[in-house]
Amino acid sequence: MKNPAIPSGYLQKIRNIGIIAHIDAGKTTLTERMLYYTHKIHRMGEVHEGTATMDFMPEEQERGITITSACTTCPWGDQIINIIDTPGHVDFTIEVDRALRVLDGAVAVFCAVGGVEPQSETVWRQSARYHIPKIAFINKMDRPGADFENVLDSMRKKLGATPLPVHVPLGQGDDFRAVLDIVSGKKLVFERESFGRTITLVDPDDTEAQIIDRWKTNLLETLSELDDQIMEDYLENREILAEKIRKVLRKATLQLKGVPVLAGSALKNIGVQPVMDAVCKFLPSPDDVPQTKGIHPEKKTPVSFPTQVKAPLSALAFKVSVETGRKLVFIRIYSGRIVAGQTVFNSTQNIMERIARIFVLHANHREKVDHALAGQIVAVAGLKNARTGDTLCVKDHPLILEKISDYNPVISLAMEPRNSEQEEKLVFAVERLLQEDPTLFFERDKDTDQIILSGMGELHLDVVLQRIRREYNVDFRAGNPQVIYQETISQAARAEFEYARELGEEFHYGHAVLEVEPAPRGKGNRIVLEIDLEKWPQAWVEAVHNGIEDGLQAGELKGYPLTDTVVRVKEISTGEGADVIGFRLASFQALKLATAKAGPVLLEPIMLVEISTPGEFVGDCVSLLGSKGGQIENMFDHQGQKIIRSLTPLSKMFGFSTDLRSATQGRAGLTMKFEKFDAVSK
Repeated sequence: MKNPAIPSGYLQKIRNIGIIAHIDAGKTTLTERMLYYTHKIHRMGEVHEGTATMDFMPEEQERGITITSACTTCPWGDQIINIIDTPGHVDFTIEVDRALRVLDGAVAVFCAVGGVEPQSETVWRQSARYHIPKIAFINKMDRPGADFENVLDSMRKKLGATPLPVHVPLGQGDDFRAVLDIVSGKKLVFERESFGRTITLVDPDDTEAQIIDRWKTNLLETLSELDDQIMEDYLENREILAEKIRKVLRKATLQLKGVPVLAGSALKNIGVQPVMDAVCKFLPSPDDVPQTKGIHPEKKTPVSFPTQVKAPLSALAFKVSVETGRKLVFIRIYSGRIVAGQTVFNSTQNIMERIARIFVLHANHREKVDHALAGQIVAVAGLKNARTGDTLCVKDHPLILEKISDYNPVISLAMEPRNSEQEEKLVFAVERLLQEDPTLFFERDKDTDQIILSGMGELHLDVVLQRIRREYNVDFRAGNPQVIYQETISQAARAEFEYARELGEEFHYGHAVLEVEPAPRGKGNRIVLEIDLEKWPQAWVEAVHNGIEDGLQAGELKGYPLTDTVVRVKEISTGEGADVIGFRLASFQALKLATAKAGPVLLEPIMLVEISTPGEFVGDCVSLLGSKGGQIENMFDHQGQKIIRSLTPLSKMFGFSTDLRSATQGRAGLTMKFEKFDAVSK
């Protein structure tokens, strides 16, 4: 296999970024302008017209929202920028999470009117978990009520961020007309006739110069706290060159100490190209981020490879897409290279797989290439068994990279095909969608044999049902969405069980003594083996562990999964016929007895509900939330609106948006996201 030539210094020229934000902040519009200015498209699509390049699914075009993360690659100067446009709706949080897992940097988009909204906080925390440097773009500066400084203040208070404004708006709302570059001291004017493609750098007048001076003083004061040289120059009243400021801005960004902030209006084609410049100047290349660490699949020891083409291959499958029957796996290559026709080791599943073809992506269009190198994000065909979160490497240098976070579904519905022929098509369609979406779950109801589909919210399941009908032409009935519950325990208990009986013609024996106790809410389950592991065969110990795992799948109240439970194995003992089956069933039954005595409790999903309403409807909104069992957590003023935050059971929220529109004459806004599981309210 001939190795392709490696471009000199190519790693420093790559930027892998995501566009993240609350729904309707303007992510997709911003991305559309980026593609236009980099000549990837020749006509700008619009979200409100259903023509946005990155929202290519019919469901996205109909609803005007991003549902699935779309990838594209575009040039900017001598840089290559790989962009992932992520959803803003809470039902599709997993799309954001798995995109952030493989990115090096992000552009956070905020609405100049709405500021830091609930999903903004969620995606910001997700990016912080992966230590992703960010720049911020305050969009929609042309809208009435736009307030640049208020958004900066909101970033400090709600996100704990240190905003570093490098571009500020000249005017706000109807008066917004240009952008002031604080670092260079110039005014940037975007020509309307060329759709913002032509930018004129103008010396500011006296009033504009005063605005720049004020913001530059603030910027230098903040930077002096982050850099000793800036502080020394600032205190000595020495001139600080623009290049020096940019260098310190980049350093602060990469160290997650500050967030460069720009302003503009993507819809009006103002301020977009500076965002592209800032991506290249301030966000990291694959060479600037720490080496990705993994675990040896057998030795369980840490493994990492340098971000180099000559290093062994390590890559993460972060998304699976099935289009017209063909499976595409989106991967981020952290080290090494892949070549079309190459066989790779899927260390997560311990199997070999062959890469048939490699594609560079542009939304739903693909460009075939013969190889891909460390630092790149590409799609590959031919990996028949790969799933989201799988690691690809070479057999001689195996590792397993950190998996993408798991998400628990909160809502489900029953599906019934019209006839047996449609049932086969329905099962096939659901299984295909399960490959794509790790937050989608499927099971058969034991009593009715219905197909039960579970997901992250009403919108999530609604989109899935639409896709099954449209893409797979399946005729089926769907029931109303139902809330998914969990169970836990409220007190400690102890139980034992001796299993001694025949199954078939063989006699099996096992004996286990267990204790259970409640864990803090949200901590999940933990199994503690308090027995002498050297004394017992490993197969028996594993059987006890597996029996407990089986028992945790269904509680004693309603058969929902158990959570937040600590199980301690206190004792096991042997007897005639002792074997794996006996110990597995003994521990299973002992757990059932213990949890039944431990005060089982039903848990339901609790949602964080945020309502934005004019002041005259506050009483109606509070009353409506109260009727749904909501607990008011906070109430404050924002941009002339009253913001009400409440924790409310999901089971009471079906149809709530319709009730809210009726109660407020359609003038209230609503956002809702999953917060936690908690005890069912009486």
